[in-house]
Amino acid sequence: MTRSCLVIRHVAFEDLGVLGTLLPELGFAIHYFEAGVEPFPVAEMQNCDLLVVLGGPIGVYEVEAYPWLVDETSAIGERLRAKKPTLGICLGAQLMAASLGARVGPGAAREIGYAPLTLTPTGLNSVLAPLNDQPVLHWHGDNFDLPRGSVRLAFTASCPNQAFAIGSFALGLQFHVELAPECIERWLIGHAVELSAAKIRPATLRKQATQLGPATAALGAEVVTAWLEGAFA
Repeated sequence: MTRSCLVIRHVAFEDLGVLGTLLPELGFAIHYFEAGVEPFPVAEMQNCDLLVVLGGPIGVYEVEAYPWLVDETSAIGERLRAKKPTLGICLGAQLMAASLGARVGPGAAREIGYAPLTLTPTGLNSVLAPLNDQPVLHWHGDNFDLPRGSVRLAFTASCPNQAFAIGSFALGLQFHVELAPECIERWLIGHAVELSAAKIRPATLRKQATQLGPATAALGAEVVTAWLEGAFA
C-alpha cells in the first residue's frame, strides 16, 4: 500500500535528507512543495496521508516579510485539529506550535551545532528514547511554547522545549536528525551569513558532521520509523 507524503520545504538545501530514502522504503510517495513559490496546496495539506514541514531560516512571526506564512500556519492548524499525521522539524515544529496558538519567538540563546538532548520522563517512554543524551544537530534561534494538548519530550539547557507530541499523530522536533552528513556543505554555504554573525567556524560543524552525523542520522531514522508505526497503527 502506497501512502502520500506532502513535504513543505522552505529552502532548497533543507530537504528530507536521510528521510528521503527512508519514507519510500516505508511505502510513502513523496511530493515536495516549495513554500512561497506558489499558493499553498491547502487541499493537499489536508488530504495527504502524511505531512512533513521542514526547517528554514525565518521566523513564524515574520508575516509582514513573508505573508504566505499566514496561510501555511492556518493550514497546519486545520490538519492538526483533524488529528492527521504531521511531522515538523525546526521551523516546521514552530509552525505547528504557532498554529495551535502557542508563542514562538527568539530564545535566550542561539543553538548551532551537534549537542545532546535531555529527555523528559515522558520522552524516555516515547519514540525519542534512543536519542536520550545523544548528540543531535541544533540550528535555531527561536523557541516555542508547548501548544495546547501536547506533551513535552525533550529539552536542553537553553531551550526548554525541544520536542513535543500530540497524541500519536503529531511530532514536533526543534532539532535536526534528518541531515545526511555528507550534505553538510550545503548547509554551511546556505547559512554562511548566520554562521559568520555567530562567529562559528564552518570547519567546526564540518568536523562534527563527519564524526557524529552518521550516528545521529541512523537514530533519526529509527525514531521516525517508530513514530510512523504509531501514527498509522
